[in-house]
Amino acid sequence: MGQAANKRREAPNEAKAMTKYLASSPRKLNLVAQMIRGKTAGKALIDLDFCERRMAREVKKTLQAAVANAENNHNLDVDRLYIAEAVVGKSVMMRRFRARARGRVGPVEKFFSRITIIVREREA
Repeated sequence: MGQAANKRREAPNEAKAMTKYLASSPRKLNLVAQMIRGKTAGKALIDLDFCERRMAREVKKTLQAAVANAENNHNLDVDRLYIAEAVVGKSVMMRRFRARARGRVGPVEKFFSRITIIVREREA
């Protein structure tokens, strides 16, 4: 009784992690994601440690979650993982206003973004 389990959307040698509602614009977050694309997971973690951008901490958490998913849920070898995809996209946008001269308003848009990291195991 009940609903059947959903099929896996990734390949058998992949694992993914996603973080939504990161308080940064996708353009800024993509600079950090671009830095780690294609690298091994260990090298990417070290690079994120020494990156001075604020979003590097959040990207590192997401990468650690993807590595943990690969190890615990899919029984992949952590030493052979590399970042296959790091996709950045738009999320919600908070709209505020700032009072301007002569009773008018100036819009203030606070951007949020999401990141999806897919790690894949290299063939031996």
